[in-house]
Formats: sequence, C-alpha cells, structure tokens
Amino acid sequence: MASSCTELAEIVNQGKLVSDEIIISLLSKRLEAGEAKGESGFLLDGFPRTVRQAEILDDVTDIDLVINLKLPENILVEKCLGRRICNQCGKNFNVASINAKGENGSPGISMAPLLPPSHCISKLITRADDTEAVVKERLRVYNDKSLPVEEFYRTQGKLLEFDLPGGIPESWPKLLEALNLDVHEGKQSAAA
Repeated sequence: MASSCTELAEIVNQGKLVSDEIIISLLSKRLEAGEAKGESGFLLDGFPRTVRQAEILDDVTDIDLVINLKLPENILVEKCLGRRICNQCGKNFNVASINAKGENGSPGISMAPLLPPSHCISKLITRADDTEAVVKERLRVYNDKSLPVEEFYRTQGKLLEFDLPGGIPESWPKLLEALNLDVHEGKQSAAA
C-alpha cells in the first residue's frame, strides 16, 4: 500500500487527477464501512470531478445535493498560493489577504488571512502542490473535466451554486443557512 500512497501523492502533487478506478474503489470501501457502522450520510469534498465519476457514483449511492463553491480564478490562485501548514502541529493556515473590488455587478471579495498562533509562525511551510504552475494546472483540469459535472447535476436539479465573497468566518454560517432551505424546491443559488 505504501507504494500506491506514494503514487497517489505524486499524482496529486502534479495537479493531476487520480484514476476513476482507484477513487471509486476507495470510496466504495469507505461507504460500505460507514454503512456497517450505522452512518446515515456523508459529505464528499472535490469528488466527483468528471462526468464518468458522477455516473459511477450514481450507481454506487444516492446523491442528494451538490454544492459548487464559487470564486473567481484569480482569487483561487491567490488563496492557494497563500496556504501554509505548521510543520509541527499540522494545522492549516492562509497568509493571503484578499480585497478585490466587485466588477460587472458582482460583489467585491474580501477575505482576511487565517493566521497562525505565535508559536506556529516560525514553523510554517508551503504545501508541495501549492506552486503557481500546479495550481493553474489544477484549474485547467477543472475547466476541462469538472465544468461538465456541474451541468450533470444541474440537469438533475441537485446543484446549489454558492458564491463566496467573504472568508470562512463570514461564509460558513451563510452556507449552513442555505443548506437548511429546501433546495429541491427551486432555490438553486445562494450567496455568502
């Protein structure tokens, strides 16, 4: 298993996608284990990333809702390049301070940095996959492969578009509020 973990890390660090077969195999095993423990639901982050994965996932389990968290590409790049990890405690932080004015009727975006406590400041490292080249490759792959997934779930009435003009402290409560709405009866977009 160690060599396959190394192979997976290498694929991810290059900004590429892991094969459908590996992902579905891992996911199926995890869903079966959860069901055996009595879990009644699950949340997937960043999956499915292709229409083929979405089709396979539909054969494996029922999906109630897909949330598309939306930010402009330049903001995504800036946030990814600002990510840091404390190499001692392993916690994640972000040093990027985002203040972008709204354009063409869209709201401005303001996100404060998520700074570490003083004992972590000198121990911050950048993730190996958070280089500009890798981040832009991830976005290119997303545009090629994942945009059709949005349409796949949109046509099923399962896609909630959620704009994120604020950081986590501002957006998280609004996302939770939006999720308490009956999104299957016409509410298919929300904004933080």
